[in-house]
Amino acid sequence: MAVNIYDTANQLEQELRQTKEFKELKVAYDTMKTNDSAFSLFKDFQEVQMQLSQKQMNGEELTDDEVQKAHDLADKVGNVDEIKSLMGKERNLNQLMNDLNQIITKPVQALYQN
Repeated sequence: MAVNIYDTANQLEQELRQTKEFKELKVAYDTMKTNDSAFSLFKDFQEVQMQLSQKQMNGEELTDDEVQKAHDLADKVGNVDEIKSLMGKERNLNQLMNDLNQIITKPVQALYQN
């Protein structure tokens, strides 16, 4: 019988939504969205991160102004309780996903260790 790994992945996706980490992240995100200034600042921060990441992936150098803007925005973000809470919950979910990734990649790791 053939294994449909995509069925397993879809099941994992559904189960991930039921974890404490995901539920807490969702609550933190929904809470942050109720604060218009926090949500706007968060969106600005995401946009700057995406732009800088894209630029780096294209092999372009970041300017001092871009780096300074990112640092200034990160400082502002770090002072907003709703965003700090969201980022903490995001770290928790990322840790869970990293743990899952380690489990999923065990066959490949074992293959290369032989």
